[in-house]
Amino acid sequence: MDPRALCFLSCCLLICVISAEIQESGRTLEAQKERGLKTVRPGEEKPSGTLGRRNHKSDRSQKSLQKKTPAVVATPSPPASSILTQVLGRGHFQKVGDSLSLRAGEPLELRCRGKVVHWRVPAYLEEEGEGRLRIKHFSQHSRLQLLNSTGADTGEYSCWARHCQDAQCSEGEDHQGKTFIFFTDPEELFVPTENYYEVVQLRSHQPVLLPCQVTNPLAQVTLHREFPPEEVPVDGTDISFDVKKGFTIHRPRASLAGSLFCLASLGGMRQISTKYMLIYINYPSSFPKPTIQASATLVQLGENFSVTCKVLSEPEIAVDFRWEYPGQKLGRPPYISEWADVVRRKGRVQQEAGSTLYVEEARVGDAGVYICRATNLQGTGTATTRVRVTRNPGSSPVPS
Repeated sequence: MDPRALCFLSCCLLICVISAEIQESGRTLEAQKERGLKTVRPGEEKPSGTLGRRNHKSDRSQKSLQKKTPAVVATPSPPASSILTQVLGRGHFQKVGDSLSLRAGEPLELRCRGKVVHWRVPAYLEEEGEGRLRIKHFSQHSRLQLLNSTGADTGEYSCWARHCQDAQCSEGEDHQGKTFIFFTDPEELFVPTENYYEVVQLRSHQPVLLPCQVTNPLAQVTLHREFPPEEVPVDGTDISFDVKKGFTIHRPRASLAGSLFCLASLGGMRQISTKYMLIYINYPSSFPKPTIQASATLVQLGENFSVTCKVLSEPEIAVDFRWEYPGQKLGRPPYISEWADVVRRKGRVQQEAGSTLYVEEARVGDAGVYICRATNLQGTGTATTRVRVTRNPGSSPVPS
């Protein structure tokens, strides 16, 4: 082949290869532009392009917002610090909340901050002395330790510190701390008690507590009647339940009288509490306020007269009357009659109880002050009146 023809073919082939490479490079650049990227040649540093500038501005704006946010949003004031803490280990403390749950058998250590500190624990623990319960006072705090805890230790633990200055001590809410501690026992869902039966008085107008406390706040507790066997509805109004206290009967009534008990269930375990024998007593809302009136405040010698004392109260409230009168000094026996009637006053049904003292053939010694004392379960009320005795009509009364 002619050398010039061979050279011409070689040049054409080289031009085709270079053209193909240029087209491929162009397509790559277009694809990179579509993806928002920029070609970086080897050995070159990547410049801060438009995307990079947006990121920096965004970062600066976010930092600026973060710096400005605390000045715009109001920060709530922190809660008052409690003086009561739980000791978890050497130098490791934790503030206690409204309640705390520990496993039975675990030791308990509490610390109360203050110079003069007093503790209050469940009642029977106060009899432990230097046994499982140990309290030690230091210059700036007091320490409570409970060893070998049981479900029976469940209850409220509290302390208060007295602030003393110049021999004067004061107590305030900021120097108090308390928490309710559950000592969970898988074998005892209720806090153990000594009695199998407990008598509870259902007094009208007064809430009553059935103290079936649980050792585990997760236990489900219901109220039941023994005879006939049935569950007592708990609506939160007439009867409510507090896991720290038990059931409270806010509106006692006669239909609740009888034997009741609490039933606790947790997982597959069910237990009943102490049985409560409820006795209904129609309890007065207040002590009696008697009124007294004599048939005559001025009588003649030899005349008969009477003095009446009355009390208004709720129906079926027992009222006891006692008299003090001048004739007692003469040895005159009392002649008394008592009654109780249901009356309606101002649209309300009430009971009117009364006592009348009769005095026959008035004597000089019958002149003086007559005192009526009315007593119910809430207390005693007193009313007085004076009776004068004359010898003849129009004459001055005999001195009493």
